[in-house]
Amino acid sequence: MTTASGTFAPRPGAAPLPRMIRAQAALETRMLLRNGEQLLLTVIIPTLLLVLFSAVRIIDTGAGRSVDFLTPGVLGLAVMSTAFTGQAIATGFERRYGVLKRLAASPLPRWGLMTAKTCAVLVTEVLQVVLLTVVALALGWSPQGAASLSGVASVVLLLLLGTAAFSGLGLLMAGTLKAEATLAAANLVFLLLLVGGGVIAPLAKFPAAAQQVLQFLPISALSDGLREVLQHGAGVPWADLGILAAWAVLGLGAAAKFFRWE
Repeated sequence: MTTASGTFAPRPGAAPLPRMIRAQAALETRMLLRNGEQLLLTVIIPTLLLVLFSAVRIIDTGAGRSVDFLTPGVLGLAVMSTAFTGQAIATGFERRYGVLKRLAASPLPRWGLMTAKTCAVLVTEVLQVVLLTVVALALGWSPQGAASLSGVASVVLLLLLGTAAFSGLGLLMAGTLKAEATLAAANLVFLLLLVGGGVIAPLAKFPAAAQQVLQFLPISALSDGLREVLQHGAGVPWADLGILAAWAVLGLGAAAKFFRWE
């Protein structure tokens, strides 16, 4: 700031809100990508599962090539690993060490911090989807619904609703449990949903009674919806979108109500 005499005087104050959110989102993204454990969870494990189960027919995935069945499920797994497991663990330990409490006292509003974290998750997911798509195409994947505008729109909508659903559940867990409990619970849920969520094995392989429950899980809806579009070339999977939307509303609503910053 320049005064009438031509000298400079300080002008304290917060930066514009969009600039603060961009800066925090960039920081969150760098921290996420530099974390070796997070990279193992979000990149290496999904990629290894895709390559291993596509190359070796360990599980009967039904008619057609294994890679065509597995790729949509692994894309759903990638969303879950970042939006739910990774975010829950990272946020839980930030809460434990008082990072969130200090950030909450900064000029950046709390909803701005959550927006920045969401942006970091989305950036990471874009990188995951690109990597897994390249690997799947190299393995011979032939997506059916990706050639149409409605198919692409359906995939994007499924991924966004899946991100919202898993983010809400991850933040709810991180904001209510202790950090160590969050670490254990998030990894346990990840493994259970990996096995029972239709990611690497069709839900049809489970008993009929179990299928009636498993089909309403968010990972099942996301995997099934992506599979309907990308493997079978079907139209908009309204039922799966509805399940994900319900989980998103419930998860984000519960996180907003019960999340504790310290």
